[in-house]
Amino acid sequence: MSVLGSEHSSAARSVLVFSAAALAVTDLLVKAALVQALGHDRHNTDFGLFTVWLAYDTGAGFSPLSWLPPGALVLGAVLLVAVLAAALVRSAPRLRKPALSAAALLLGGALGNLADLLDGAGVVDYLHTGWLPSSNLAGVFVVAGAGLLVLGTVRGAVREGQ
Repeated sequence: MSVLGSEHSSAARSVLVFSAAALAVTDLLVKAALVQALGHDRHNTDFGLFTVWLAYDTGAGFSPLSWLPPGALVLGAVLLVAVLAAALVRSAPRLRKPALSAAALLLGGALGNLADLLDGAGVVDYLHTGWLPSSNLAGVFVVAGAGLLVLGTVRGAVREGQ
């Protein structure tokens, strides 16, 4: 591998890790600010498309695993995020800028919700639409990042096949 290739690999990985960390911190700061402002009450603030109030998801990704003991849920989440992080960091040098941004969104959201899960109270959800499960900024990052990463991968494969 050339020095330029090595520098590109390192730069792409650094951009991914730094961006994901910044997104996770942003998510955690928003959650902390809302918990501080609202306490544990369900104060409703209606913004039209969504309502803000606090809820705690103890079952990972819209609560399907709420029956699991908290330790098992945390262990599973740590393993899942570790595998995701390893795969994305490894592939970062091959990703184009839009896909790298999508990977940062996906990893940042996963890290934000993982960090929130570690205290045992559950992930703080605060975005309620009435037509989608309750979520938070990290959830938005995960869904947007995954969707954009798939779209970027499919579009890249189509272009290469032409």
